[in-house]
Amino acid sequence: MTSSPIRICITLGTRPEAIKLAPVIKQFQKKPGFDTKVVLTGQHREMVDQVMQLFAIQADRDLNIMQPQQTLSDITCRSLQGLQTLFAELEPQIVLVQGDTTTAFAAALAAFYQKIPVGHVEAGLRTDNILDPFPEEANRRLVSQITTLHFPPTDKSVANLSASGVSGTVLKTGNTVIDALQAVASKAPVCDVPGLDWDRHRVILSTVHRRENWGAPLQDIATGFLQILDKFEDVALLLPLHRNPTVREPLKAALASHPRTFLVEPLNYAQLVGAMRRCYLLLTDSGGLQEEAPGLGKPVLVLRETTERPEAVDAGTAKLVGTNPEIITAEAAKLLSDPSAYEAMARAINPFGDGKASERIVQAVRDYFSH
Repeated sequence: MTSSPIRICITLGTRPEAIKLAPVIKQFQKKPGFDTKVVLTGQHREMVDQVMQLFAIQADRDLNIMQPQQTLSDITCRSLQGLQTLFAELEPQIVLVQGDTTTAFAAALAAFYQKIPVGHVEAGLRTDNILDPFPEEANRRLVSQITTLHFPPTDKSVANLSASGVSGTVLKTGNTVIDALQAVASKAPVCDVPGLDWDRHRVILSTVHRRENWGAPLQDIATGFLQILDKFEDVALLLPLHRNPTVREPLKAALASHPRTFLVEPLNYAQLVGAMRRCYLLLTDSGGLQEEAPGLGKPVLVLRETTERPEAVDAGTAKLVGTNPEIITAEAAKLLSDPSAYEAMARAINPFGDGKASERIVQAVRDYFSH
């Protein structure tokens, strides 16, 4: 290994990236032999800042690109230009990106243009439908083609990379979200919501934000929620609203008047973990929650037609239910009415890792530069 520290840029822009990269950043910062720089694009703002504060991480550079009504082209172009300048200044020997965001794609491309190796955390996820989810499926495929060190979380994601014909080194690590979840859950965080009685109600925790669910599917999801509440008087719905008005306004219009619906602002990650610990089950179109909830023994009904995390479905911890309100209601009713069906999902083994993914990534980077 070189005698001078290995220069690393870890780039992120959204809350999921911040959560999943936080344990990686902490590992690199505490290990000798690395000069670690954290670069924020600012694709998301307040929600990223909350995560950084929770994990006591500071950005070394912040492009602060976020603008009202920004398009995917806006995010890509401003990130690409800003990162080009930053990478030229910092001269990293490797750039780490996470997942499938527009920030991850732009950062990988900016590094590739300067012939800097790319390390891809959570590599190899696929739905095999280029438009679902959009634009994430395309982003992660594109990043894979220009990555040097691939860090897939599961055997299935390793197989996906092999089928994609990627170059570089592939090392299964587990998912870093489990590292983050264990670190936060160990502190037993709480989620207090005015008027919500966690002891009196079985709480369904839900998050909805996917682009493919905008419009009519969102209305269908809301209808399903109302049908569940009408069917089970001991059930309450906790729904943190996404900041995008395209998502939040239709949900508010459909659900706000129901007395057992609690529409709240986005929870910080500690509050979210607290809510997951105490809820009865989850209905979500989020990718991360499909990985986290099984770690806490909570069944997940996935409000999507596809998932890039089929391991959760195969393990029995998650089930794809789509957005048809009748199916949503029927599948939720089964878990709310049948203790054996609930226990079968709650007790399934989490397939996403052991909480040591970040350590494996650090070691893999060290090994790469020791050759």
